[in-house]
Amino acid sequence: MSHASYNDIAEWYDSYLRENSIYHGVVLPCLLELAGDVRGHTICDLACGQGWFARELAKQGAQVTGIDLADRLLTLARQYEEQEPQGIAYQQDDAQSAFSLPNSTFEGVVCVLALMDIPDLQAVFQTARRILKPGGWLVFAITHPCFELPHAQWITTENGQIVRAVRGYFQEGNWKSDGGGVRSRVGAHHRTLSTYLNTLVAANFTLERIVEPMASGERAEQVPGNREVPSLLLIRAHLL
Repeated sequence: MSHASYNDIAEWYDSYLRENSIYHGVVLPCLLELAGDVRGHTICDLACGQGWFARELAKQGAQVTGIDLADRLLTLARQYEEQEPQGIAYQQDDAQSAFSLPNSTFEGVVCVLALMDIPDLQAVFQTARRILKPGGWLVFAITHPCFELPHAQWITTENGQIVRAVRGYFQEGNWKSDGGGVRSRVGAHHRTLSTYLNTLVAANFTLERIVEPMASGERAEQVPGNREVPSLLLIRAHLL
């Protein structure tokens, strides 16, 4: 296994998830809505991190297995499991291969804000396809590829309007933000929207629903531009 960049920021990232309003105020409600009724479902959380969404799925009645490359994040996940047992199984593995997971095992797969961290997008979608049962579903969340990219920035116009300025959209590749947060620490792989969707379809998935959440409440106060432009994209698809 290659070095997991999140090992270097595991404790910071855990605190960041708990304290940043975009996760509990925007991401979580949309993920739960897309996942639907998961009671009794077997679900794999690919690149589960410290298990924050795995725990939410388990609370909804799902039987959850989480895999991640970063052993320090998995240590945190297991600590949370010990403190509040949910029956979640955590194991170290790479979402690009997931050799520890047998074929046709899960009814659902989730991958939350992790595809941007992973070099081989096609391999992750193929992993999801392999471990899902026929007709199984996939839900994933990513930073919005149209608006969260290397040269994007918020601009306030002369009349006070907040706009998102974007350039270099077609230049795919790895980058790091200089604005703080996760992407300034571990970077991201920028890909176009068409790359994400075409790779998903090539893995034999059918698109069901797309969500581009508009921020409200605390998140909108922190980032007013998210009332106008989404920073996240969430997708549900299923196997043909």
